[in-house]
Amino acid sequence: MIPKLKIEKRPIVSSSVTLAVSILSMLLALIAVAFVFLGYGVDPTYAYQKIFIGSFGSLTGFSETIVKAIPLMICGIGLAVAFKALVWNIGAEGQLLMGAIAATGIALYVIPEASSVLLLPSMFIGGFLAGAVWGVIPGVLKAKLKANEVITTLMMNYIASNLVEYLIYGPWKGAMEWGFPITNEFPLSAWLPYLPIGMGRIHYPTLILALSLAVLTYVFIMRTTLGFEVRVMGENPDAAKYAGMSYFKTVILVMLISGGLAGLAGVGEVAGIHHRLRYPKGISPPPGYGYTAIIVTCLGRLNPLAIILSSLLFGGLLVGGDAIQVIGLPFAAIGLFNGAILFFVLGGELLTRYKIIIRWRG
Repeated sequence: MIPKLKIEKRPIVSSSVTLAVSILSMLLALIAVAFVFLGYGVDPTYAYQKIFIGSFGSLTGFSETIVKAIPLMICGIGLAVAFKALVWNIGAEGQLLMGAIAATGIALYVIPEASSVLLLPSMFIGGFLAGAVWGVIPGVLKAKLKANEVITTLMMNYIASNLVEYLIYGPWKGAMEWGFPITNEFPLSAWLPYLPIGMGRIHYPTLILALSLAVLTYVFIMRTTLGFEVRVMGENPDAAKYAGMSYFKTVILVMLISGGLAGLAGVGEVAGIHHRLRYPKGISPPPGYGYTAIIVTCLGRLNPLAIILSSLLFGGLLVGGDAIQVIGLPFAAIGLFNGAILFFVLGGELLTRYKIIIRWRG
């Protein structure tokens, strides 16, 4: 008997199957990483316990998890819009940095004497516009010149990172911190307020913004004409073209939204956490919120509401990375989580959309 494999697309994918595959993907990722822990001589059960307790087992840990989840959530929501249209924006990291640059310029050099009522909204508007421009540029290159957006958005991350370095080493250079240059500290009117004492560094205006964006983006994608065009463009480009939908308009729209939201995340980081512009590797923990948000988006199945939960999960992993160093594991082990989860989630996505049929021939 010789087996013959055939792959067929599933006509309908139920939400229950999607949920089951997502959970199974997570479990398989945990099992895979457990073998890595064993290779380090660490009991996987103990390691997972330390990660969970460090991230969710105390008020301090949970508040830090929310702090890490905020930029992941905002970037992830923006990426979901682009991915829905099959536009693969890998540039959220650079768009986040551009938003941080714009907010810093406004806070330190444009209207530093303004009250918080004027200064903070101006920083968010400037950050959104800067991130949007950084997203629209590769969008135009894709729509007009057929340039691969994966390459162009990725390369623009490096340009944004180098621009930050130029500014903090050059015209915006302030004091030194741990051997790295930083800008001067923002005026207090440019600081985002925190939740009451005991809740850590949760800058609640950005948290409220992130949750609101999740709801509004879900409504936009599922209940508006433009959102319908985005979904059709992603699900059946030929049908979208036949119906007269503008490919150029859709690509520019999703890259504007995606880049703009990542820029908002950058504003939240400099106005809510650092209160200055730092060395690019210091604006967010490795591997970078913009890159990690790609995995958050995939795990959330491009659903803005589900991304709220997946961002909390990955925020917890980033916080848990500090806890596992105490038991002899490097912080880079968290990168293993990210890679393993992405690998199994993408594999699960294929199994969700397609089924494998085995026929035996005698």
